[in-house]
Amino acid sequence: MTRIETRIQTPLASRYLEMLCRHFSRKVPSEWTATRGVVDFKPGACEMHADETTLRITCAHEEPQAVERMRHIVDDHLVRFSKKEGFSMVWQPAAA
Repeated sequence: MTRIETRIQTPLASRYLEMLCRHFSRKVPSEWTATRGVVDFKPGACEMHADETTLRITCAHEEPQAVERMRHIVDDHLVRFSKKEGFSMVWQPAAA
């Protein structure tokens, strides 16, 4: 299983989690609260966790190419949603 994650320092973590999940729910199954979200992309699932200062996003799948597709989708949308903050995502292997 290939797992990657990114951690973004922002006081708006919960807001971004909800924006991403709400947006993705228009096309794929998504569930969320203010602190946790799951998006079931066709290539696999991404989990999101938010606290007061950090948004953590983890994507996992058996195939590395599927994980890369999910990373690209999340990056693309989060960059658009966060233009004012202007942060960039750094993805790294995640613990199982």
